[in-house]
Amino acid sequence: MEWYVIHTKPRFEKKVAASLEAKGYTVYLPLRKVLKQWSDRKKKVQEPLIKSYVFIQTEEHLRDQALLTPGVVRFLFWLGKPAIVLPGEIEGMRRFLGELDYVPEKHWEYLEYGDNVQIKEGIFKHQQGTFIARQGNKLLLNVQSLGQLIKVEIPLYYASSEKLK
Repeated sequence: MEWYVIHTKPRFEKKVAASLEAKGYTVYLPLRKVLKQWSDRKKKVQEPLIKSYVFIQTEEHLRDQALLTPGVVRFLFWLGKPAIVLPGEIEGMRRFLGELDYVPEKHWEYLEYGDNVQIKEGIFKHQQGTFIARQGNKLLLNVQSLGQLIKVEIPLYYASSEKLK
């Protein structure tokens, strides 16, 4: 059985994951905790790490049945074939999400918008990113991955930069 990537309608990730699990599929939806603020309160909510994507483990001949689930748009393809995610990458995401609350001791005030940052740990290990901003203990980077530009939030201790050496 392989891990595939399903593209969902916007904001349908949790519904699609629940529906697929109810149908008996093994599903992984990486979630992160985010502090949201409304006019009357603040609340920690869980939102998808990668918007509009859900990971599903199934056999190839059963894969197309998942497309009948409400909210599923299509499978992600790479070079004309369904994109397959390695089990180690799924495990890496699980470990990465378990470490997001770590408070680092490094100081990152020397980074400026547009600086190149090398990611040294986690699921995006060895990827290059462009520094966007710092939010508390995390860096926001633009990373070219999965064939598209995505914004990634990583713990400070996962990154290194030439400016800091």
